[in-house]
Formats: sequence, C-alpha cells, structure tokens
Amino acid sequence: MARTPSNETVGVTLNERAQHLLRVMIERYIRDGQPVSSRTLSRDSGLSLSPATIRNVMADLEDMGFVCAPHTSAGRVPTQKGYRCFVDTLLSVKPLTRTEVRRLRAELVDHDSSSKELVSSASSMLSGLTQLAGLVTVPKTRYQSLRRIEFLGLSDNRVLAILVVNEKEVQNRIINLEHRVDQAALDRAANYLNEQFAGRTVVEVRDELVAAMQDTREHMNQVMLDAITMGNQAFAEEKAPPEGLVFAGETNLMDFAELSDIDRLRRLFDAFAEQRGILGLLDQSLDADGVQIFIGEESGYDLLDECSVVTAPYTIDDDVVGVLGVIGPTRMAYSRVIPIVDITAKLLSSALNSRD
Repeated sequence: MARTPSNETVGVTLNERAQHLLRVMIERYIRDGQPVSSRTLSRDSGLSLSPATIRNVMADLEDMGFVCAPHTSAGRVPTQKGYRCFVDTLLSVKPLTRTEVRRLRAELVDHDSSSKELVSSASSMLSGLTQLAGLVTVPKTRYQSLRRIEFLGLSDNRVLAILVVNEKEVQNRIINLEHRVDQAALDRAANYLNEQFAGRTVVEVRDELVAAMQDTREHMNQVMLDAITMGNQAFAEEKAPPEGLVFAGETNLMDFAELSDIDRLRRLFDAFAEQRGILGLLDQSLDADGVQIFIGEESGYDLLDECSVVTAPYTIDDDVVGVLGVIGPTRMAYSRVIPIVDITAKLLSSALNSRD
C-alpha cells in the first residue's frame, strides 16, 4: 500500500504504551470530533494507568508533535504528524463485508454501462459508502479504442459521424463538407476507415489521418480522399481532450464542523469546479502501487490543508488510465475509507477491461 511520506519525518520511536494511547486517542477523536481528555483515555485505553500517568504520556506526545491542545484543559487532538504515524504504523484496516463487496460488484462489474456511466457510478458509490466527497478522473482518451465509425448524411452538406469506442460508448460529431456526398459514398468511406482502423486507439487513428492528409493526393482514390477528409473532421475534437473529474457528495463535507466555515467551503467548492489544482494532486497518484494518502499540508494545495485525500489508480489492459478516491477532513475513518477506495479501484478496472 503506497503512501505519501510525511513532510516532517517522525524521527522518534514511540514505546508500546505511547503508541497504544495515541491510537486510542485518535480513534476516539475520529469518532466524536471532540478533544480527548486524559480521563477519557484512562477509561477507554484498557490499561491500568492513572489519569496522571496518562497526562504525562500525552504531554510527551505533545512535545514530540503528535498531538496538540487546542484550548487549555480541553483535551488533545491529533496533529498531521500524529495522523501520519497512525496511518502508517497503528491503523487496523477493516475489510469490507461480503454484502458491501457484492453491492459494489453489482453496480460496476456486473452492470451493463458505458465508461462514462461507470465512472459516475464509482464516484457516487465512493461518496455513498464513505459519506465523503467521491471523485474519479475521466479515463485518458488515448486508451479509447475505436470499434466502428458510420456516417449519416444530413442537410446542407453536413454529415453526422457516429463513433463507437470501447464497445459501449457512442460519440457523435457533426462535420461540414465542401460539397454534398451521397449516402453510398459515405458508406464506402466508413467501410474504408473501419477496415483500416478498427481496434486502434483514437489517438493512433487521429495521428495516421493527419499524416495521410499530408501525403500526395495523387496516390489516393476518391474513396480514400473522402474517408480521410471526413475522418480528420470526425476525430478533430479528440486532439486535446479535456481530462476532468467526476465528483459526487461534495455537500457531505458540510457535515464536518472543521470544514463548515462558509468561506472555506465556498473556496473548496470553487476548487472542485475549477479542477486544475486537484487534478495536479491526483497526477501524483498515477504511479502509485495501490492506495495513497495525503494528509493535510502533504497535498501541497492550500485549500486542502484541513483535509485528507485517499486515492488509488485504476487501469485498462494494465495501463493506468485514471485515479479515484475521496476527499474529507483529516478526521476521517481511515480504517474504513482505505479498503473502500482500494476495492473500488480494482472493480472499476475490471469493469472497464470487460468492455474493451
């Protein structure tokens, strides 16, 4: 399980008692969202330690930067360093139940959906299962495979190009020709393109068509000329495809007190809409081997300083084509969120591969 290293190296070996109390304190804070007192830890820890002894241990943890006291005598809360120690060394991940896995599989692998629908379903399920904001990057266009193209003549020298990619997904393009072409010629052009390019990636098709346009027209018959002319227009919109994000459940973040400031939420939602900064963060997860976790300032994105981002890449034919994950407060239930993100990435990969 890949994880982003902390910006501040722990550099301190905690003894078993300190680790246990830190784990119990963080689990309690994640559950309740309130500073945890030494008296509460004395009751919850299961150790035969007095509140005074626990206060001494917590004071040591505070001196080492693992916890802090937001107010005098109000108990302690974990710092980013404390969360990183918790996630890396103290966390016990809770596997999903068979019922939850079956639900995910039914929605993704066993569901007859297009790639776009699968991405949307994955984002919604991540949000629904975690009660956080779910996000999935749109699969990179270069991995879309052309299955078939057809042309349908319209009025005023216009032609409808119908592209079938990755078996299920249909894309339509309106192209404009210099002169009217009858339906028989459109069919011949489509047949030529299907014979030459079916099964190739969209980008490969586009590149070869551009190269063909630069070739000497003397070497082409009319069918080839018509096909290449229309093919160039049909694939032109794929030249710089918008790689974006599909979000779900952003309003779930309003339920957490630490993120409920209206100005902070407005700026965070603006970032979701603008996408560029978050896409830059997710790019760091493309080469990760499994789940990756960014805690607070580790994201390098100011708006996420109070958030954690848990991500995992998904693949088509063993090539990473996107990233999915959740955004929530640093006080998220990591033990549950991590396996949800992990298995959703694997199931989305399986679903997308089954549609190639």
